[in-house]
Amino acid sequence: MVIGGGAFGTCMAQVYARNFKTVFVKVRSQDVYQGMKEQRQNLVYLPNFSLAENLVPILEWSELDTSLQNRSLDLLVSGLPTAATRPFLQSNFDRLSGWLKQGMPFVSLSKGIDPETLELPDDVIFQIFPTFRDQVVFLSGPSFAKEVMEQQITAVSIASRSRETMLRVAEMTDTDYFRCLPNYDVKGVLLGGALKNSLAIGVGVLEGLGFNDNTRAAFITRGINEMLRFGKVFNARPETFYGLSGMGDLILTTTGGLSRNKQFGLELASGRKADDILKEQRTVVEGYRTAKAAKLLASRYHIRTTLFDGIYDIMYHDLEPRVLIAQIMSLPTRFES
Repeated sequence: MVIGGGAFGTCMAQVYARNFKTVFVKVRSQDVYQGMKEQRQNLVYLPNFSLAENLVPILEWSELDTSLQNRSLDLLVSGLPTAATRPFLQSNFDRLSGWLKQGMPFVSLSKGIDPETLELPDDVIFQIFPTFRDQVVFLSGPSFAKEVMEQQITAVSIASRSRETMLRVAEMTDTDYFRCLPNYDVKGVLLGGALKNSLAIGVGVLEGLGFNDNTRAAFITRGINEMLRFGKVFNARPETFYGLSGMGDLILTTTGGLSRNKQFGLELASGRKADDILKEQRTVVEGYRTAKAAKLLASRYHIRTTLFDGIYDIMYHDLEPRVLIAQIMSLPTRFES
């Protein structure tokens, strides 16, 4: 059962369709539902990709109840944006907790930090379902939805407190083109998946200003350094940030042409305001919200984050993008660390 009919929720449902007899996808929008049901495509988020025959969209819970006819689910997957996770879990608590009591794993695909509460997805899920912590797994890594739909070889991190649950989820998820690698460092995996989105916006700004490979390489390298500083605050393992959910995902989102966050940065560099761009977006630009959260975390814990501060100021205070370059190049000389 996949909750959320966005691009990534849909592509993961397609992955699970290889391993399960039936995969239900709970969608919110009528147009997404109709496209999945009638044209067998997600016409809004992933047009031109045929959906597996055993992928079944549902708009109302009653449809699922009718289809299950007292049969149980084997796996629960949340493909909700970070901001939508808490309200959905709270409003559907009885139903979801009833399923979790049956012992099924719960996989979260969310990437982001809530700028109001500064919570990561694990904070939200563990607060709402404290007795099911060992059943929760967090999936993150370099994985454009379009390329997953194309069955491009993809490897991601999965993180949990429980070795048994991670291995169980890997068995349920792995296919001949999609592979999960377990990791106990939940905070590190989630921080990497969230912070890289804001850095991708920064790279988009740089490329939009005409800077190329040298600049991008320097920005990525220093960006990882700043990510490590956040990791120290959360007791995350440094090596996690050099793995799939850190460096791997950062490389993908800063170099790949399919990155929504990088595209957002390109538009900022052209002189457009963040609010105007967001008004035209139906998909979530997680890096926008995460940049605000990163700014607040850096202030609270006295983290030195020149790149994240600059990205934040461009989006929230209309800083002229070229001023960011001047700030970076005017930093005092330090030993590389």
